[in-house]
Parts: sequence; C-alpha cells; structure tokens
Amino acid sequence: MDASQTTCTLTWDAMHSFCCYLWNPTFCGKLRVGHLNLDNRKSRCSSVPKFGLITDRISPLPRSATGYTASIVCVHDEKHQKVKDQGMSSRLPTVMPPVQSHSNLDNEKPSEAIHQEIGDREGAKISVLGRKIWCRSSSAVKRDIWVPQGKSLAYQDGQQVPQPDHLIDIDELLITLKGVSSEEELYQLMAVWKGRLSLRLMVLVLNREKDWQRALALHDWMIEKGGYRPSVFAYNIVLRNILRARRWNLGEGLVNEMQERHVLPDKFTYSTLISNFTRAGKFEHALKWLRQMEQEGIAADLITYSTLIELARKVKDYSKAISLFSKLNSVNLYADLILYNTMIDVFGNAKRFQEAKDLLREMREQNITPDTVSYNTLLNVYVENQNFLDALSVFYEMKSVECTADLTTCNIMIDVYGKLDMIKEAERLFWSMRKTGILPNVVTYNNILKMYRDAELLGEAIHLFRLMQKNNIEQNAVTYNTMIEIHGQTLNYEKATKLIQGMQERGIEPNAITYSTLISIYGRAGKYEKAARMFQKLRSSGAQIDEILYQCMLVIYERAGLVGHANRLLLELKQANDVSRERAIGILAKAGKVEEASWLFSKAFDAGKVKYISTFECMVGLFARNKKYSNAIEVHEKLRQVGLFPSSETVLTLLGAYGKLQLFQKAEAFYNEMQEGGCILPDEVHFQMLNVYAATGNLQTVMPLFEKLEMDKNINKKELSLTLAGIYERLNRLDDASHIIKRIDARKKL
Repeated sequence: MDASQTTCTLTWDAMHSFCCYLWNPTFCGKLRVGHLNLDNRKSRCSSVPKFGLITDRISPLPRSATGYTASIVCVHDEKHQKVKDQGMSSRLPTVMPPVQSHSNLDNEKPSEAIHQEIGDREGAKISVLGRKIWCRSSSAVKRDIWVPQGKSLAYQDGQQVPQPDHLIDIDELLITLKGVSSEEELYQLMAVWKGRLSLRLMVLVLNREKDWQRALALHDWMIEKGGYRPSVFAYNIVLRNILRARRWNLGEGLVNEMQERHVLPDKFTYSTLISNFTRAGKFEHALKWLRQMEQEGIAADLITYSTLIELARKVKDYSKAISLFSKLNSVNLYADLILYNTMIDVFGNAKRFQEAKDLLREMREQNITPDTVSYNTLLNVYVENQNFLDALSVFYEMKSVECTADLTTCNIMIDVYGKLDMIKEAERLFWSMRKTGILPNVVTYNNILKMYRDAELLGEAIHLFRLMQKNNIEQNAVTYNTMIEIHGQTLNYEKATKLIQGMQERGIEPNAITYSTLISIYGRAGKYEKAARMFQKLRSSGAQIDEILYQCMLVIYERAGLVGHANRLLLELKQANDVSRERAIGILAKAGKVEEASWLFSKAFDAGKVKYISTFECMVGLFARNKKYSNAIEVHEKLRQVGLFPSSETVLTLLGAYGKLQLFQKAEAFYNEMQEGGCILPDEVHFQMLNVYAATGNLQTVMPLFEKLEMDKNINKKELSLTLAGIYERLNRLDDASHIIKRIDARKKL
C-alpha cells in the first residue's frame, strides 16, 4: 500500500467535482477515502472497488459554504492496479457521470507529467495518486477532461453525451431489436448506436438475442457497419444460436468465415459444434470436428469424449465408441464413473462380456468405486443376452462388496430368478424389498406375475393380482395382458374377457397384444365365432391391427376350416406386405405365440413349404425360451431330415436343451457330430458342453474336455478358466474356484 496525504482548502464546487471523480465507475484501481473533515463534520466514504460505485455518499454540503479544510488520504490498492508514474491518463475514467454541479473546469490540456503545473487559477490543486486535478469556481466554463486522448464522445443536440456501458438499457435495446423484421431495418436501428456501444456490450447483446437470424444480422452489422473488429466470442455466440436452430450448413459456413477473417476457432467453438451435432445424432459430423480440433492442436476434454461415446452408443456404433474410449490414455484423460458405466453397456452390447466385467476391476484400480448403476448396467447386459447365470454371479459379487441394491436391481434379479426357475429366491427377494426401504413398483409386480405364468402357478398369480387390486397398487396393460395369458393356460376365456372389461373400467386401454392374446385363447378353446366376431369388431372400429393379430386370426380361420376367410385375409396381407408362410411363422415366433407358430410350422413342414434354415432356428429358439425343450429337439430332428446344419447359436441352444432334459449322452453325441462334421464351433459352444458335463455332478467328465481345450491355441484361456471356476462354484467347491481366480490374476500380472 502506498498512501499520500494532502491538506488543502477547497471551494464547495471543487469538493463536489472531486466527489464526482471518486464516483466514476470506470476508475481503474481501488480507492479508500478516509475521514473527510468538513468544518468539524465527519463523513466516511466506503471503498470504491474497480468498476464499482461509492455506496455511502458524502453528506450534502450547504450551498453557502465557500471553503473547507479537508484532510484526504488516498490509498491505492496494488492488488487491483499498479500505479506508474507515466501513462496516468489511461487510468482516468472515460466519462464523467451527469451530475448537477455549479463547478466548471477550465480548458486545460492534461499532461503526462506527474507534477506539471496546470495554471495559475483561483481555487486549489488536489494531488490524487500523483495526478494533479484542477478545480475551479463556478465562474469558469465546463470542460470534460475525463475522456482519454483519441476517444470521441457521442453527441445529442450539439452537446457531448457520454455513454458508459452501465447507462445503456440493454433490455430496452433488445425489445427494440425484436421489432425489426428485415436486415435493412436492423441496420437503420443500429446506425443510431454506432460508436456508442463497446465491444463488450455488443457481445452481451448478442448473447441475450436468442433468434438466430437476428443474431446473425446483428453480427454482420458489427463487422460491416459498426466498425468492430471480428471477435471469436461474438462468433461463438452466433454459432451457438445457428446450431441450436439446426442450420448445420450455415454453422459450418460460419466457421469457414471465421478462418477467412483470421479469427482462429477456439476450444469453445469446437465444443459447440461437437455437442450440437451430437445432440442431433449426427455422429460422423461430430467426429469430423473432433479430428479437426485435434489437428489444430486444441485438446478435447473428457466431456467432449464422453458426449461422442454416448452418441456412438445410441447409434449402436460400438466399435467407434470403444476406439474413442481406448484413446483416452493417449491424450492424458482418465474416465470418470459415468463414462465407465457407459462403457460397460457398450462392451455388453458389442457382445464383449468379459471386457465389460473387467471394467469393474479397472475402476477399482483407478480408485473409482463401482456404484449401483455400474452393477445394474452389467446385470442388464447379461439379461438382455440371456446370460442368466453370469447375471446371478454378478449379483452375488455385488452383495459381497456391500454395494446397495436399488429398485432396478431387484426388478432385474426377480426376472433372472424366474428364468432360472428359482421361484423361492425370487419370492424371498420380493417380500424383503420393503424391509430394506425399497418400494416395489408395477414392473416388480409384473415380473413376479410373468414368473408365475412361466411356472404355471395359476393360484399364486391370481392371489398376487387380487392383492394389487385390494391395495390400489398401480397396474398397466402389461399386468392385464399377463393375467389374460395366465387364464388362457386353462382356456378360461370368460375370465380373460372380463379382464378386458376390468382394465377399461380402470382407464387402461387394451392394445394389439391384448386382443391378439384373447383371440388366441378363443382359437385354442374352439370358440372360432367369438374370435371372428372380435376381429371384425376391431376392424370396423378402426383400431390398429398389427401383423401378429393378422397371423393369429389366419391360423384360427384355417383351424376352423374357414378356408375362404383365410384366403381373403391372406390375400389382404399379401397386398399390404409380401407375407409368406415362413415369414408368418417368424412373426408369430418373435411375438411368443407358441401354439399358433407351432401349428403353422407343422402344416407348412408337412406341405414341404419350409425351406429356409432361419425358420427352423426361430422355432428352436421359441421352444427353448418357453422351456419346451423336447419340442426344440424335435424341430432339430426335422432340420436334419432336410439335410441342413444348424448355426453355432442354435447348437448352443440345443446343447442347453439336452442338458435341461438330462440327455447327456445325446448331448455328447451331438457335440461330437458337429466337430466331426467340420463345423467351426465358437468358444461358447465348448463352454456350454463343459456345463452339460458339470450338470451330471461328475467332474471326471469335465476335466478331460477342459484339458483338451486348454491345449487348443484358439480357445480363450481366460474365459475357459472362468467357466471352470463357475462350475466349481455351483458344485460348492469354493476353494478350487478361488484357486483358479488367483491363477488368472497371476497371469495378468505377468
């Protein structure tokens, strides 16, 4: 701190002028004015921060006062501005606030010298921070000395009108701008403001102008008419508005214009381009700007990479997402928890399950603790790919590390338990949810109902459904569709019909699945007239009828012997879409219509109209998903009759079916037949055969195949070891399983 104290006699007008000087908001630096002694009166002025205002004004002086003795201590804060002896004029305020004063300043010419004499005039000279300011009595003519040399003032009625930024009403200016409807009108309006608005204020106006066309026209005026230099800040704001309006070509053209005017795009420019193209789903365009950003030597941050990876995941371009993730280490960036969770989903959807699971270990190595979302994402990946045993293993690991389960976790695991026929475990988890503070939702109840449906536990399903109605628990179309299917298992079409009435009373509209399920029940119960009547009612009401409903009705007509109706419906389908019998089987199989697809497949096979292997495979998959393993093997026998070989995925399904039926010898014969036939089997088939051997409970049949596979150079040794560890774990040989895991970790370190 440097302080100087000056004692002098001031006129009233000189004192007022000095106070105005302190008031000026553009004064650079920071002044603290100490005690101001005015005829035994004390008034303290508060600090005057940089670009700030004096808050506690000096008390008004009596107009009759002629002279006062003032002790003024002016202290300059070096934290804000270092005061030099030279160039003091650059620190003086640009304009003086409009105040009513009786003091006027003489026509002086301020000098750069610190102690230069201004003139021998009546009054006093005040030294403020080494700068002499001349204050005159009311008889002198006013002269503005606050404008630095080379700066001009705006004029109004022939008088100088200073326009500091804080005096401009931006809201009023923006309202005026909204009234213009053409570029010419905008140019005419802004002509009034030419030279009166700083670049900072113009950028602020651009930032608050949301209309992209008006912002672009205003920016053009700034450069072409306003005399402002091109600014990267202004360009970035206009670019943001243009891209938000989805004017992609115009936005890219604006970047080219920046470069032509020698304005280099900065990090914000490229981030704006990448983020907006990403939100629009234009992955290739966003990737192009990332490459250009890197070519310009501008490093992208983690947010940019995360945004691109998320878009790649959404457009299912998993290879590019993995490539971008692998690039992080080379640019000295480290993934955070959110990005790791995204990549677990990416690796899972890319069928690279082990790499998805390895990310959990990598997260811990980076001191990032996997959270509930991490485990839920991995669980969902396994469930979507029907790897229910792997999902069960992940859930056990989640509990072992004491990671808290949430509602999503419980919903997923109830579904997993249902698929693995672990009814008791699912019920135990369901009834314990409230004890752990997790309230079941409609998805939870629907998953339990589906489990009861698949297990054909009609009584438990009806009891749970009545409990939902009694306690006013939320129900939706899935709830009622599931209950209709459950009643359809006993061909109780009357209760199924009442359920449709009940859901309509609750304000739940039946959908195409609801009607196709009910029509299917009518057909299986032999109530063809009811099915036909409901179908015609739906068509006349204009309700949406999908292909599944058409195919169900087609099967019912053929079963009822209504050949004419069936042919007309088939003709109608062919006119809308080229639907063959095999495509119809595929439609019904994907929709889970087991009875209809099975009946149509048998009719088509007997007529010699099943020619494609995809039809056989979709039926194998349909029967396996619905636990009709004997039917799946029968379809395989028909596949062999026509001389076709199943795909590796179908081989995997069939080995599982043999294992479920405990037909271990047939499974082994089928496995050997595929190998001897020259089929190149993927690793998953070999691992499935190990699981089939393990189902016998005899490890002596497991180890020979394991040792044989371990010698095969093409087999993934890590996956092979994990499969054996899983077998040991299911056989309750935990020490052996732990030994294998330790051996895998030792290999990783090597």
